[in-house]
Formats: sequence, structure tokens, C-alpha cells
Amino acid sequence: MPFESFENQYITEGFARVCGVDEAGRGPLAGDVCAAAVILPAQYDLPGLNDSKQLTQKKREELSGLIQARAVSWAVAFATVEEIERTNILRAALLAMRRAVEALDAPADFALIDGNQYPFLAIPCETVVHGDARCASIAAASILAKVARDRAMEALDAEYPGYGFARHKGYATPAHYEALARLGPCPAHRKTFRLS
Repeated sequence: MPFESFENQYITEGFARVCGVDEAGRGPLAGDVCAAAVILPAQYDLPGLNDSKQLTQKKREELSGLIQARAVSWAVAFATVEEIERTNILRAALLAMRRAVEALDAPADFALIDGNQYPFLAIPCETVVHGDARCASIAAASILAKVARDRAMEALDAEYPGYGFARHKGYATPAHYEALARLGPCPAHRKTFRLS
């Protein structure tokens, strides 16, 4: 799909490494929130790159591997359920974003952030509303964050069987509410969210 040239705009302004940043997991009732940061090369070959929400799980998995192999740098980071409960989901998501940017092994000097909220970063940044559909590096970050969080929820499914985390990934599905009514919340649930 065609993307707008956000990265090139800032590169022409003198920034050498522009990263895209996105998160996954703000809405679910359970599990950590995850963020990713990605610096793409000027010329990249990622057929089918798109907002992670527009892709099948199989295509996300395929693109995740390609992004990791072909990006200049990439990183994934989490904010825990405890951090979500202690602050709130927005602050926790912004914290995960900051951690992802700071974890890049080739440091970024500018960040493009999906949405309209700024994480606290040591580098300049710009928000891009619907950035995962408009900006290639944010779309790539959306895929890495979604795949990493889905894998984390699959691991939680083994740790806390019976809730169906591998299927619904912690989202508020009827099956998830049924499991909560039957089993009660587990330590992976966000107690400040509406669990019934």
C-alpha cells in the first residue's frame, strides 16, 4: 500500500535515523502492553506491509521475520500489568514506547509516534494519527508489537489455562467473560479494567 513520506521529510531536515513507534494491547482485559520501534532503510522490500490490524496472523508472522531481518534497527518492549494498574493504560503504553525507542541498538535521532500522545523521549518526535496506516516505519512497528504481544499471551495461556488467552489474546470476548465468571481473575488480569 502507498505510505506518506514521513521518514523522508525528517531525513531531508537532517535527521539520520527516523524510527516508527507503535503499541499493541491497550484494550485487552489481561496481559502486558507491548510497543515496538523500527528504523527502516531508505529502500526496503516488505511486500504487503500494512497496519497490523489489516493483516492475517500468518501475514503478520511472515512480515515480522522480514522486518527483523531487513530493518536498520528494531526493538520490542513491554509495560507490565502492575505498571498498568499503578499508573493507567495510556501512561503504561507510552512507557513501553519509550523503552522500545531506548532499546534500539542503532539509536534513533527522531521518532514518529502512532496516535496523538507523546512519550517522554530524549529525542525529538512527532505524532501521526492513524500512523500505522500512513507511515511505513509505524506500520512495521505495529506488526512487531502485535506479534510479540500475541506470543506473550500464548505463553500466559500455558501459565493460566482455562481463560483462552491463546485464542482471544486477553480481549473482552464472550468466552473470556465466561471464563472470568467461572474462574475469577488471575494475576495476568488488569483489575482496574471492567472484568464483568
